[in-house]
Amino acid sequence: MQTDARRASGAAASVVVVDYGLGNLRSVTRGLERAGAEVEITDDPDAFGEADGVVLPGVGAFREGVENADPIREHLLAVAESDTPLFGICLGMQMLLSGSEEGEDDAEGAASAGLDLIPGTNLRFDQGQKVPHMGWNELSVERDHPLVEGVSGEYAYFVHSYYAVPDDERAVVATTDYGLEFPAIIADDSGTVFGTQFHPEKSGETGLTILRNFVGLCGE
Repeated sequence: MQTDARRASGAAASVVVVDYGLGNLRSVTRGLERAGAEVEITDDPDAFGEADGVVLPGVGAFREGVENADPIREHLLAVAESDTPLFGICLGMQMLLSGSEEGEDDAEGAASAGLDLIPGTNLRFDQGQKVPHMGWNELSVERDHPLVEGVSGEYAYFVHSYYAVPDDERAVVATTDYGLEFPAIIADDSGTVFGTQFHPEKSGETGLTILRNFVGLCGE
């Protein structure tokens, strides 16, 4: 999908949703289309480079996610280096970090390395919280980022057992509370690699606002 073709179609931006065998691709696609994007679901690295933005969705275990994505790992890193917006959702956001407690006891734990685009790790809730964390939680915006325009104090839908702990607290864009305060949205220093722990495609008008913000960023 070339930018010229996107403009001819009337879409605000062309977005690739990465198909690596995990994630509710259709729901994410429908959300992005409602937000004004032209969407392609693919695992073709050539499409990553042609798109205005790339979405890495995901539902499931961290180890399975990084193993499934391993064949396209270098291509995802190339997207980040190109300053094309790269948006991780739920497990996709956790994969942006360096690693996870999930699967740490595996003898082949090194294979579970994340993309390390936002240094840090993912920890399991262990302070008496019911796991998985499932439901609606309030978003508290901690710093400016194009993704969070108009969403501070709004609610989003979460389903997860692990939460992100970036090495640098400046990576935290928004937080929420579930017996402890944890990042709901993170971003790298460039601002073009970011992720939401919650599912914007399942978060009603709040999620649609976030997806529109993403599409707007891609279309710039």
